Amino acid sequence: MEEFNLLIKNIEKHLSLNETEKEELRQFFTFKKLRKRQYFLQEGDISHYSAFVINGCMRSYYVDVNGFEHILQFAIEDWWITDMMSFTKKTEAKLNIDALEDTEMLLITREQQLKLFEKIPKLEKYFRIITENGLISYQNRLLESMSLHAPERYANFIKRYPALNKRLPQTQIAAYLGITPVFLSKIRNINNQ
Repeated sequence: MEEFNLLIKNIEKHLSLNETEKEELRQFFTFKKLRKRQYFLQEGDISHYSAFVINGCMRSYYVDVNGFEHILQFAIEDWWITDMMSFTKKTEAKLNIDALEDTEMLLITREQQLKLFEKIPKLEKYFRIITENGLISYQNRLLESMSLHAPERYANFIKRYPALNKRLPQTQIAAYLGITPVFLSKIRNINNQ
């Protein structure tokens, strides 16, 4: 199936798979489509799936007591997204995850993931690597939010994610950076001078 090609390429950035393993891999995933603005997960639910984005864009976020959205992550093609604590521990999700664009994805349950590790043990290494990379990304982001001013955070965002900067609405980028869209507009105007 064509939708598995991107996943296989992603895995093969870290380790090689033989043809038998590629075929076995397919049985552990299901294909799903979300429409723009459709939820993948809502706060308080259990995250039954981890999603690998084939096409489209998703975001994970939480809403604070004042009703403000705080975006933790975007996920575009070739990226993974879930509420990791809920997915692995079967606790209530603290995050909302929805589609910012019509999105196609491959889903795996935690139970299927563990069976996959038994069937193809080297994939445990792959998932460890992407989890470590995710943790590094979150750690860097946390350190930046504590130590850098908004213009510096925005400069780092556009350097790291140039495609997202062009693809996402200003309101979404502002929520990710922890600033208002008006302030982001001012930063952009200063940068364009």
